[in-house]
Order: sequence, then structure tokens, then C-alpha cells
Amino acid sequence: MAGKNVLEFTEQNFSSDVLQSDTPVLVDFTATWCGPCKALAPIVDKIADEFQGKVKVGKLDIDANPNVTAKYGVRSVPTVLVFKGGQQVGKHVGLTNRDNLVKLLGV
Repeated sequence: MAGKNVLEFTEQNFSSDVLQSDTPVLVDFTATWCGPCKALAPIVDKIADEFQGKVKVGKLDIDANPNVTAKYGVRSVPTVLVFKGGQQVGKHVGLTNRDNLVKLLGV
């Protein structure tokens, strides 16, 4: 279960919640069957709590949202993408730590 400040992104809300956001957005492309995704989840939750109000943080299930997953070339999970002003500005593939994700956000 995601933390209270972690949003759920879907194909239906991706444009409005991510691409049209006034604040930077960290999107964790994940899957329920992915072990490293489960290990990354508490790190993503912590960043969502730590930067609440400054950054939007959310998860996108690749199995439930194949069109967005394909559009951004996500081929393995976890993949974290950062968007600012509707553009992808950062990417990390694989398990990582908090500091690397914060660097990716540039906050």
C-alpha cells in the first residue's frame, strides 16, 4: 500500500496530474509482481512525505496502464521518471536510494 502522500497515476489522469502539473512530478513505474519495486516503495513514500507541497509523487502500474508505459519506453521496473512543465527531465531504471531520486528531482 502506498503512503498517504503517494498518488496513483493512470492512463486516465496522467495528462492532467503529471503533464499539466505546476510542480515537478516523480512517477514510479511499478508492478505488483516486482520485488525491487517493493524495495523502492518505502523510499518513494518517504520522498512524497518529505517534499509534500513541492513535488507530486505517484505510482503507475505498468500492467494496468500499458499505453503510458509504452509511450515513455519503460521496459523494466522499477523505472522512475521525473517530469517538469510537461516534459520528461529525468530517468532512473532499477532500484536506487533516496539521495539519487532527490538529485533526479533537482529539489
